[in-house]
Amino acid sequence: MQEYLITLILGIVQGITEFLPISSDGHLELAKYLTGDTSGAADSLQLTVILHMATALSIMVVFRKDIIRILTDLLTKRDQASKSFAMNVILSMIPAAIVGLFFEEQVSQLFEGRILLVSILLFVNGLILFSSKIRPPAQGAITGPKAFVMGLSQALAILPGISRSGSTISTAMLMNIDRNQAATFSFLMVVPLILGKIAKDLMDGGLMVSNYSLGAVALGFVSAFVTGIFACKLMILVVQRIKLHYFAWYCMAAGTLMILYLQFSA
Repeated sequence: MQEYLITLILGIVQGITEFLPISSDGHLELAKYLTGDTSGAADSLQLTVILHMATALSIMVVFRKDIIRILTDLLTKRDQASKSFAMNVILSMIPAAIVGLFFEEQVSQLFEGRILLVSILLFVNGLILFSSKIRPPAQGAITGPKAFVMGLSQALAILPGISRSGSTISTAMLMNIDRNQAATFSFLMVVPLILGKIAKDLMDGGLMVSNYSLGAVALGFVSAFVTGIFACKLMILVVQRIKLHYFAWYCMAAGTLMILYLQFSA
């Protein structure tokens, strides 16, 4: 029963934090630590990937009309804008795909309960969010080079503690991209990467987490998916109405408190 409670909590944490600019990977590692999860590095990373699959599915549900329109336009060759959007997504995938393909072992070691590292990176994430305050509201469009730079930010967010949505949207705003365009692109650019990771893991032998039963993993998946749908819609409203740097205070405070907790509990 305890494993079901842990995966339920982890699923909810993933669903909420994937879309808010506060780092889902970082909060998952903190939640694993606080709930007593004892997974090894490989199992921990695999569970994180499965929960990311759930939130990727929630993105596809929330943005289903946009995805269908883009795919339809690509297949019928009617809309140059959709072709350009798809090409930009491909460009944005390159940095993270390179990291995932050639540095998978090094990445998995970051998910081995390195709570101090996560806490420090949460503080750094707060500094990244503060950067969105530098420029006034922008109205620029996403181009190929800008999409690639956003992809570099997405690759950086492989580090647990750095928010993928926060870093990519902040980077876009620094490049004078309209925040609504930046948010939509940020959410959609991760979907092909997650699907590619699923395909790779299936070819390598499947998506198994030896530390948890199939039922517990399924519960975590469903809780992340359902929570993710609501959190994704909330984040769209947040980007439209609330400044990202407001979340910086939370990240810096959370990182600082965890560092202090680790120091005094040692």
